[in-house]
Amino acid sequence: MQIYLPIAEVSVNAFLLLGLGGFVGILSGMFGVGGGFILTPLLFFIGIPPAIAVATQANQVVASSLSGVLAHLKRKTVDFRMGYVLLAGGIVGSAAGVQIFALMRRLGQVDLLVNLFYVIFLGIIGALMLIEGLNALRKSRKGGTTRRKHTWSQGLPMKMKFRTSGLYISVIPPVLVGVMVGVLSAIMGVGGGFIMLPAMIYILGMPTKVVVGTSLFQIIFVAAFTTMMHAITNNTVDLLLALLLLIGGVVGAQIGTALAVHLRGESLRILLAVIVLVVCGKLALDLLIEPAELYSVAPEVPE
Repeated sequence: MQIYLPIAEVSVNAFLLLGLGGFVGILSGMFGVGGGFILTPLLFFIGIPPAIAVATQANQVVASSLSGVLAHLKRKTVDFRMGYVLLAGGIVGSAAGVQIFALMRRLGQVDLLVNLFYVIFLGIIGALMLIEGLNALRKSRKGGTTRRKHTWSQGLPMKMKFRTSGLYISVIPPVLVGVMVGVLSAIMGVGGGFIMLPAMIYILGMPTKVVVGTSLFQIIFVAAFTTMMHAITNNTVDLLLALLLLIGGVVGAQIGTALAVHLRGESLRILLAVIVLVVCGKLALDLLIEPAELYSVAPEVPE
């Protein structure tokens, strides 16, 4: 069933969009990520303009993340205090990222900016997560324990106690992590979970069992703020596209949360790393391979 998306100005299959939203929702529930790092490139591949894809799918991230958080609340695996600190940095970063996005769009370089950000960040994070996941899996099979190491962040001032995570650390690293995720959310159209998860585990030292729920909690508000800012600043939010992705995402998140219970933390990290690297490889190929049409006519961007 073909439908016309008024803001994106393209026709796409409605069931395809529902399926994409459901797939990303499953990833959200399983890994604690908003899923935008997968959905945004997939929207590129089916013909949605990058500026519209980035701004609109952030709305779907809100729905799938909210659905996932509700499931984690039942298990009491959400550190609200840590989530608030991360959120404070995330709002600041998101506001800055939207302004950068608007500037690059006016210069006509937003497509290149988004693709380069994906290739660089997905490549680095995917590789690091894969290495760490394989090391953790190897240690667990040998019967050893993965002890939490003391990090540089524990010597910083402005410490706060996070009881759910069992931590007493400075608020500076969580705020900086939040700022980085906010910028990425605005420029790449992602919830930032693929950055947030390894940062929460390896920089902040949070236990894996509370990382997923806390990450989703923070993503809800940052993604919602990002969507609002894009709509006001850039007029690039397609509500019909957002609605179809949202419906699929809510259903998929519940399925993903149920699946996550049956998988070990190390296995989840390795699987997520593989998915990240596959998407990175596809985007890198698209940048390197010469397109069929070297020139295209783009609509004028209003000042």
